[in-house]
This record gives sequence, structure tokens and C-alpha cells, in this order.
Amino acid sequence: MDAAPAQTITADSFNFINLFLHADWVVQGVIIFLGLASLWSWAVIIDKSFRFMVLNREAASFEDQVGSGRPLEDVAQAAGERTRHPLPRMLQAALREWRDARAKGQMGDTQVAFLVQRIDRVLDSMIARESQHVENGLGSLAIVATASPFVGLFGTVWGIMHAFQNIAIQKNTSLAVVAPAIAEALFATAIGLVAAIPAYIAYNKFSTDAGKFSARLEGFADDLSTAIQRRLADRS
Repeated sequence: MDAAPAQTITADSFNFINLFLHADWVVQGVIIFLGLASLWSWAVIIDKSFRFMVLNREAASFEDQVGSGRPLEDVAQAAGERTRHPLPRMLQAALREWRDARAKGQMGDTQVAFLVQRIDRVLDSMIARESQHVENGLGSLAIVATASPFVGLFGTVWGIMHAFQNIAIQKNTSLAVVAPAIAEALFATAIGLVAAIPAYIAYNKFSTDAGKFSARLEGFADDLSTAIQRRLADRS
């Protein structure tokens, strides 16, 4: 009787599709959940890769325009009023504060100091909002990276319990009885790692990219504030 089950086991019995189809319903649910989590993380990875590429490319182009010696008003006007990139919007916000202060007439030292502080606060607020914006989606990557191995481990434990149940029911300890259920259980762990590893790598990379972009915004804000202060000094 021990040989009969062995005759039904072939190499195809251990391919991914058969392992999923013959797995316990709980293990199947775990695999489906991990597959969806992996698809979601890859959607975030592709989206973030494209967004950071575009953000940095447009930032480099705008910084070149600012550094070309053209008047800042011309650069801000060329960017358009509805630009979505943070650097042109930061320039436009600083110039708007500058124009409002200049429209009120002659400025003394106190008014100049208040203007510089107001510009710094506006730029800091924009940097905080943009930093949060570029970090959107990183939380889901962190969840997938940390939770997927444990979800896969749960599927593995459940599958091994199912394997022991088969042993008890069939009263047969041969590998032909135990191996399929154990393979199904380990398959859940493998899917968990497949979902977790790319999400973990992407989370660390995009966290670094977000930090670099925030630092780029802060550097641009400092240069912009310095340029405004230089203008004020020249007019005094």
C-alpha cells in the first residue's frame, strides 16, 4: 500500500500551479494574499521609480535655468502658473512675497527682516508638504516588506499541520504522503520572501531618494533666500 501513492507523484506534482491547486484552502488564501501584496508593491515600485526620475530631471533643468543668469521673474514666468514641480512653485512663492512687500513702499531694516522670515517660513512649509508627498507609498512598501515573511510563515505552519493530519489519517509516514503537503507549506514561505525582498530593497532605496530630494529642496530654498536678501541689500 505504501507504493501506490508514490506512483501518483511525479515531477509535475511539484510545479507552482499544482502546488497551489492541491494546497489547503488556508494556504491558498495565504498565497493569493501574498501575490496581491507583491503586485501592489511592484506597482508602487514602478510608480516611484518613474516619479523620482522625472522629479530629478526637471529639478536639474530648472536649476540650470535659475543659474543661467536670467532674471528670476522670467524664469518663474516661463515655468507657468500651474506647474506641478516644487522648485518653480517655491520660486514663485518667494517672488510673490517679495512683490507684496515691495508694493507696500519703502522697507526699513525691520520690514526687511520680517520679509526674509516670512519667505523662509513659506519655503519651509512647502518643503515639508513636498517631502510628505514624495514619501507617499513608502508605508505600503514597509508593510509588505515586514509582514509578508510572517504571513508566509503562517501558511507554512498551517501546511505542515495539514501534512501531519495526512499522516494520522492515512497512518502512513512515507515521503509520498508527507512531501506534497510540506512542499505546499514551503511554497507559502517562498512566496512571502518573493513579496518581501523587492519591497524591502525598494523601501530603502526610495527612502534614500526621498531624503536626497528633500535636501535638494532645502538647498534650493537656501539659495533662493540668499538671492532675495542680496536684492534687498542692493536696494537699501
